[in-house]
Amino acid sequence: MGQPKWIDRFFPGIGVVLRYDRSWLRSDLVAAAALFTLLIPAGMAYASAAGLPPVTGLYATIVPLLAYAVFGPSRLLVIGPDSSLAPMIAAAVLPLALEDQDRAVALAGLLAVLTGLILVAGRALKLGFVTGLLSKPIRSGYLNGIALVVFASQLPKLMGVQGSGASTWENFERAAGALIGGGVNGTALAIGLASLAGIAVPKLLGWKIPGILVAVAGSMIATAALGLASVVPVVGALPQGLPAPALAGLRPADVLALVAPAAGIALITFADTGVLSRTLADRYGYRVDGSQEMGALGMANVSAGLLGGFPISGSTSRTPVSIDAGARTQLAGFVAALLVAGFMLLAPGLMAYLPQSTLAAVVIAAVASLVDIRTLVRLARMSRTETVLLIAAFLGVVFVGVLQGIAIAVGLALLAFVRQAWSPYRTELVKVQDVPGFHDVDRHPEGERIPGLVIARFDAPLFFANSALFSDHIRTLVEEAPPPVRMVIVAAEPITGLDTSATDTLVELDKHLEREGIDLVFAEMKGPIKDRLVRFGVGSRFGPDHFFPTTNNAVKAYRGTVDD
Repeated sequence: MGQPKWIDRFFPGIGVVLRYDRSWLRSDLVAAAALFTLLIPAGMAYASAAGLPPVTGLYATIVPLLAYAVFGPSRLLVIGPDSSLAPMIAAAVLPLALEDQDRAVALAGLLAVLTGLILVAGRALKLGFVTGLLSKPIRSGYLNGIALVVFASQLPKLMGVQGSGASTWENFERAAGALIGGGVNGTALAIGLASLAGIAVPKLLGWKIPGILVAVAGSMIATAALGLASVVPVVGALPQGLPAPALAGLRPADVLALVAPAAGIALITFADTGVLSRTLADRYGYRVDGSQEMGALGMANVSAGLLGGFPISGSTSRTPVSIDAGARTQLAGFVAALLVAGFMLLAPGLMAYLPQSTLAAVVIAAVASLVDIRTLVRLARMSRTETVLLIAAFLGVVFVGVLQGIAIAVGLALLAFVRQAWSPYRTELVKVQDVPGFHDVDRHPEGERIPGLVIARFDAPLFFANSALFSDHIRTLVEEAPPPVRMVIVAAEPITGLDTSATDTLVELDKHLEREGIDLVFAEMKGPIKDRLVRFGVGSRFGPDHFFPTTNNAVKAYRGTVDD
């Protein structure tokens, strides 16, 4: 007997458990052990990059993985703290916290709750399409900007310099000042550089063991064995215990201040996670529902915020590790979360030997993967507009701010879309010898016009902003055509929309052409557009004789009237 459909709809992870094949268990447990080795250093590193206590990164690791194991539709996706979200969290939370860490943790939790609620509402309202606002150029520019911002924030920590600046350039200045003024902690820098090497070398040599594990374990052993805990800045022993609520001291004004940042984080989070989730599903032969993914991500964020964490998303670094280790289902992430919880109960004091410069190296290595020069070079060859969008997103993130930079880039993308719709490609169609159909005169200047006939094409929906341009296009073609012109055929297949302003413009154009003794007809116009003409009250003016199923039919009808 099959399980109820509502289980797969609302609790897909439970559905997987009910169909679980015992032969998968060993693979999932091995993957969980491998994943566990990365979750602790990565979680603490990204919390530190967000300006929060490292332990909050573990809370933001445990709780979302447990929640996603229940609500998540992807069997292989690993979620948790992410390097691309860290500067967004810091930009939203730290100015409100005023250097009060407890308040910063509470604000970060509230930010996660708001992000999650927006995602859950997005699922209910089927708003997944809004991620289309983040085109590839915008995302590439944003991620390149994020990489520079995060690198700058971690550079002082890599050098063992306490504190960090409020902006990217302040962090670069702080690092440069330390180099010039002799303020660099040489031991911390050596450990940080060795950690970077420890992360990179196993990957370059194709080792199975994760480089992060090599760097973290090596630096902790060296710090403990050589007594360096008093020489270099270290993370310090973590508080013992499991995730717990940490939302004390919040005010209604905090909600208002964080709604907009939460919306931006929700957009970025779902865009990145949705792409990763769909890619995994296609590659490994199962299906995911975008709305389910949005809802599951929302529940994971709400859970993280309620229990001491901060906003999270899908992880492009930890997911491959889990897959390579043999993960088959969400159970791998679930067990890995339990192992992290066990570590926090049994051995949180080990972090007293973890240098902060190693955490900085972990973050720097992570953001290095965000750098995407190839897309910039490719776009520079293909599209000037999209290249400008990429650069605008990059400069906005670096110079204006992470959240503001995204808003600027999305605004520019919308302007570019409006500009394209306002001034679309438009042309005249002509007959080309020995080639069926009618073709763009700009591409086929050898084409021939049919005497007395103008065939026009306008490649966009008609709306208030471009209807006058459409009318001018038709009038110009008529004026430039050899007289007398008896008919204008609009090849209307590309016209996918029509508003009331455009309808009024069509009527005025038809009246103008009628006074000149010219018929205006449409070929290949879509049924819904014809329906709108009727609904807007001009169906009597544009009767059935104004419409033809193909341009060829319209031309035949014209020739019939001429022959008569």
